[in-house]
Amino acid sequence: MKTVLLVDDNPKYLKDALPHYGYDVLTATDGIQALKILSENVFDIILLDVMMPNMNGWDTLKEIRKNVETKDIPVIMITAVNEEQKMVTGLMNGADDYIIKPFLLQNLLARMEAVLRRSRRNLQSNLSKDLTFTSTESLQTLTSREKEVLKLAAYGDNNKKIAEKLVLSEVTVKSHMNSIFKKLKVKNRTQAVLLAMQMNLTEN
Repeated sequence: MKTVLLVDDNPKYLKDALPHYGYDVLTATDGIQALKILSENVFDIILLDVMMPNMNGWDTLKEIRKNVETKDIPVIMITAVNEEQKMVTGLMNGADDYIIKPFLLQNLLARMEAVLRRSRRNLQSNLSKDLTFTSTESLQTLTSREKEVLKLAAYGDNNKKIAEKLVLSEVTVKSHMNSIFKKLKVKNRTQAVLLAMQMNLTEN
C-alpha cells in the first residue's frame, strides 16, 4: 500500500475513505505534529491542508522542503480558499498540486496518482543523472546487514520497524542507513531505496 500523511485538523473523511483505494493513512492535525511524524516515518505522498492551528500549511510546506529527508516527497495542498495568487505562491514554494474544497474524492485520487507517477519519474531521472558509479559494484560494498536494512527500507519500513524486525536499536539502524548513503553515494533515503529497486535488491 502507498503511504499517505494526511495533515488536516478535520481528517475523518479522508482517513476513512483512502484505505479503500490502496492507501495506508497516518494523520496529523497541525504542521508541528506533521513534522514530528515525518521525522519518524516514511511516506509516498503528503496531503496538506492550508488552514490549521499552530502551524499553517504554507509554513509546514516550507519546512518539509528544507529537510533533505522530506524535500522530495510530493505534496498536494488542500484549501477552501480559491485564490489563484496564493495557489501560484504555493506551487512556487514546492507544492506539487492543489485541490479546492469541497472536492470529489475521485478528483483527489486522480491527482494523487498523477503526482505520484510524476514524482517517481523525476526521482528516477535525477538519480540517473546524479549517480556516476556502477550499481552492482556499489551494492557489493554493502555488508549483509546493510543489505537487510536497505531491503526493509525499500519495502517502506521506517527505522523503528526495521529495528524491531532485525532486533536492533534505532540508533544502530540509523548508523547503518548513514553508512549505506555513503557507500552508495546517495543523498537521502529515497535515492537509496530507488537504487535498491533498480538493482532488484527487493526481489532477492
